Amino acid sequence: MLTVANNEMLTRVGPGTPMGNLMREYWVPALLSSELKSDGEPLRLLLLGEQLIAFRDTQGRVGIMEHRCPHRCASLFFGRNEEGGLRCVYHGWKFDVEGNCTDMPNVPPAQDFKHRIKAKAYTVVERAGIIWTYMGSRKEAPPLPNIEILMLPEEERFTRVHQRECNWFQSLEGDIDTSHFGFLHVGGLKMEDVDPNTIHRWGVGDRAPDYKATETEWGTMYAAYRPADPGSYYYRFAHFMFPFITLTPNGSFEDQVACTLNVPMDDTHTMTYNLAWKKKTRPLETLKNGDWIPGLAPDMQFLPNTNDWYGRHRLVARRDNDYFIDRDMQKNVNYTGIQGIGRQDQAAVECMGEIVDRSLEHLAPSDRMIAITRKRLLQAAQELASDKKVPATVDNPDIYLGARGGAFVAPAALDWLDAYAEKLQTAQSPLGLLNRNRLPLAAE
Repeated sequence: MLTVANNEMLTRVGPGTPMGNLMREYWVPALLSSELKSDGEPLRLLLLGEQLIAFRDTQGRVGIMEHRCPHRCASLFFGRNEEGGLRCVYHGWKFDVEGNCTDMPNVPPAQDFKHRIKAKAYTVVERAGIIWTYMGSRKEAPPLPNIEILMLPEEERFTRVHQRECNWFQSLEGDIDTSHFGFLHVGGLKMEDVDPNTIHRWGVGDRAPDYKATETEWGTMYAAYRPADPGSYYYRFAHFMFPFITLTPNGSFEDQVACTLNVPMDDTHTMTYNLAWKKKTRPLETLKNGDWIPGLAPDMQFLPNTNDWYGRHRLVARRDNDYFIDRDMQKNVNYTGIQGIGRQDQAAVECMGEIVDRSLEHLAPSDRMIAITRKRLLQAAQELASDKKVPATVDNPDIYLGARGGAFVAPAALDWLDAYAEKLQTAQSPLGLLNRNRLPLAAE
């Protein structure tokens, strides 16, 4: 459990908050590149509790800025995106992508003072089909994170974005909680139902594994492990990486080139980006006869996007319709009565409330990764506040290249960290970027 004060520090991300300040040291995914067209309509954007406007100008450059015009605070959402800038419709003041005021048509030329006016705008770069923004105070933005999946060509990368109506860390905790897989997703499955040649059968046969967890240079990592064939363990490795990135264990370690970004819109809404290599091995999804495991077939249906601050990438199945739970299905077909892994995860993290009161929890051994990740994040936020110290990943993005999530079988006599390092030596690396040298770890 956490104290109320620590829960507040962990979950609040607005300007001036300890966790918000930590996140602003990094590049933050803002939206998909495909969401903006040159000279197209501006888009309302809620990011780290700030109400912003995003637009793409005539030359294709992207601007992200405070939504209120510096003149009289009319919203630039209603602005005209034309001829290299965004023009406020109230009095015609115009701004380029860097926030510079380039025209003041309602002011006589002799009294023009546009050179003294600047809208609050953030640095922007596009990578991996995502528009990233730097919202921190440095004059020079830090490097972008070097994560394998972000550097793959577009044709080899799958991307899905969806909004969650809960706090960012609630969403992230679901990614680093391997224990729920055996219940929420495959609770009704038996070991004999799945392909006897898949290593993932061990996760179905034993739903109460042991755990190891450690701090790392990039954040934290853990392994859930249980006996497999005689003399071996079935491992599921996952990682938290600063500031809101996860590598989940739901696939083969050999080619699990993927990541999830749990980006806070504000304290109670999260935009989740899932990216994966299209050539990676599929996770456990089907029965031994090839049919979908009951309840796991994808069912991510989206509402039409609107111009509301919360109007993008919303799922049809949501809290107010109970995620279309089917009680007959729950009794006779699958464990939850909810269709689709994504929808099941959504229900689990949102049903706790917008910000869960962690002072009411009773953590189990299976929550070791969650506990050390909370500790790591709180410590990082406190060190930034007191000593201006940032995590190593801010300035050295290559650190991320030492992390890989996924499942494998290894000799039981091998230390878990040695098993990880050994598997890293042979894992596929599409671009040859994976850092195969074991980084310093401090195991708990």
